[in-house]
Amino acid sequence: MSNNSIGKSGIDNNGLVPQGWLRAFWEFSRPHTIVGTSLSVLALYAIAQSNFILANSVLLPISFAWLACICGNIYIVGLNQLEDVEIDKINKPYLPIASGEFSRKTGELIVTATGIVAVLTAVLQGPFLLATVGISLAIGTAYSLPPIRLKRFPFWAALCIFTVRGAIVNLGLFLHFNWVLGLGRAKSVFSGWDLESLSLAIPAEVSVLTVFVVVFTFAIAIFKDIPDMEGDRQYNINTFTIKMGKPAVFDLSRWVLTVCYVGITLAGMLTLPNVNLGFLAVTHLAALGLMWFWSMKVNLEDKMEIAQFYQLIWKLFFLEYIIFPAACWLR
Repeated sequence: MSNNSIGKSGIDNNGLVPQGWLRAFWEFSRPHTIVGTSLSVLALYAIAQSNFILANSVLLPISFAWLACICGNIYIVGLNQLEDVEIDKINKPYLPIASGEFSRKTGELIVTATGIVAVLTAVLQGPFLLATVGISLAIGTAYSLPPIRLKRFPFWAALCIFTVRGAIVNLGLFLHFNWVLGLGRAKSVFSGWDLESLSLAIPAEVSVLTVFVVVFTFAIAIFKDIPDMEGDRQYNINTFTIKMGKPAVFDLSRWVLTVCYVGITLAGMLTLPNVNLGFLAVTHLAALGLMWFWSMKVNLEDKMEIAQFYQLIWKLFFLEYIIFPAACWLR
């Protein structure tokens, strides 16, 4: 990464109070991804814990798993901003590096520090968390960093996003928490890699949730480029929106989400006898109805309306990590 400054951070230039720096850091961290990551950690812990009926409360491991995942999240989104400064000046001028609130050096320090903390924390917590964090960081690096920079290619860009958010996070975190809970005691951060109770078994509930999130994240991955079409085209970033057009990608996203909600409702009836099927069906069909109702009002020529609908999709993503574990507990 270049050390050339692109503007100066508020602290370097304007003497921002700490609250100003924290606000810029919050924007740098991409809040919607932080919320999504936090909920996924809590949800997978809740699903794993439901099999143990609160036999072992392990707040220390869940706290460190959250720290590792959040730091990994910030590393990935921060690296993307470091490599997309000129594009973000067009598509997302409010981001701290694009706006000049953070210097490039500040961004590099944050990305380096969070990457190191993520890996070290995962090493201390065990093999499953290390694999989850390590693979996620590797894919996130390949997504943004030249010469690979997979985000240039629509298929590979989407694959990176739904592989990390969908498969790696869900399966990796469940295996980690299931292993820790299976030890029969609160695992100390200093206890080392005790491989007792190590298991690769994935229950049907986690498999269904993982498939749902993989497909749902595909919809997020293709939709997110609709409001960014101008900057992506100017800097030769091929996306499905540029190749297919806004209306086609918008409709594809809606139907992908429809498949998600109808599919998980059917899966609940056919393969998930240990969840509350009534709660699962009502909540998912209600979410599907809300999505279609809101989508019918979106003007594809209005960038603000597109962005608001994109945020609704993220809210529905957050909601899934609440209602699915609740269905597991309400059985």
